Amino acid sequence: MIAVVYSGSHYAHWRLANKGRTIASFKTNGINPYFNDEKLILQLLNKNINLIHHAEEIKRIYFFGAGASTADLKQVIQNSFSSFFKNGKVTVEHDIMAAAIACCKNTPGIVSICGSGSNAAWYDGKKIKPNNYGLGYILADEGSGNWLGRQLIKGFMNETLPEHLRKKFVHKYDADRSNLLEKVYRQKQPALFLSSFNDFYLENREDVYLQNVIKKGFSKLINTYLLPLHKQYPEAAVHFAGSVAANFQDYLIEVAVESNLTIGNIIKEPINNLLTYYSNKN
Repeated sequence: MIAVVYSGSHYAHWRLANKGRTIASFKTNGINPYFNDEKLILQLLNKNINLIHHAEEIKRIYFFGAGASTADLKQVIQNSFSSFFKNGKVTVEHDIMAAAIACCKNTPGIVSICGSGSNAAWYDGKKIKPNNYGLGYILADEGSGNWLGRQLIKGFMNETLPEHLRKKFVHKYDADRSNLLEKVYRQKQPALFLSSFNDFYLENREDVYLQNVIKKGFSKLINTYLLPLHKQYPEAAVHFAGSVAANFQDYLIEVAVESNLTIGNIIKEPINNLLTYYSNKN
């Protein structure tokens, strides 16, 4: 039996499979070694009935997650998973590798994540070429869910948000300045809070003001990461994975075409493609 895990900041998507047949499909809280230590990860694993029931049967675990970007951070995942899955061999990779496999399988291409966070890389069909991207929600994440959340909060705070949207925002979130500042600067995991405002964009996706914010975010993503990669690999298609890319793919394609990029696959959740890929390898 194998377990395939794809974890963003909000949720970790799990698939358990045996001989190509899916045994269980479920979500847990996100697993990110920047925010979760080994003890917390073990506690999370021990709370899930599917994992408890199948832990000894699982022989291989493929984990892909935001934050699993260095050897030390990967080791946090490795240690906790190896402790829980005592008979399983654990593989830990960064989420950009999951996006690459899900979108491209063994074919080279430019791959971008645009969900709660954002990132991009060149995939040669086997490996991700290292780069200096993926700096997280404070220094980067252009066009992502938490970037969109920041724009919405700033618009509300500095009163540049149009009045009709301001009223909707206050009604939906019971928002006020002090409460928002408290949650951004003092609560744990502010990136999760910032990206939680994506529902507001979805509910008001026909609003021109919000459309322009979304397109501005995609332009920043493309100009910062994808055009430099496109310059190095001009013949390659650009593939996207993540909820923001998928939910607003019409705006994404519009902006990408303006930048002369060729769009390949756009996948909301890589987990099913990952399961198929690894089920065929076992």
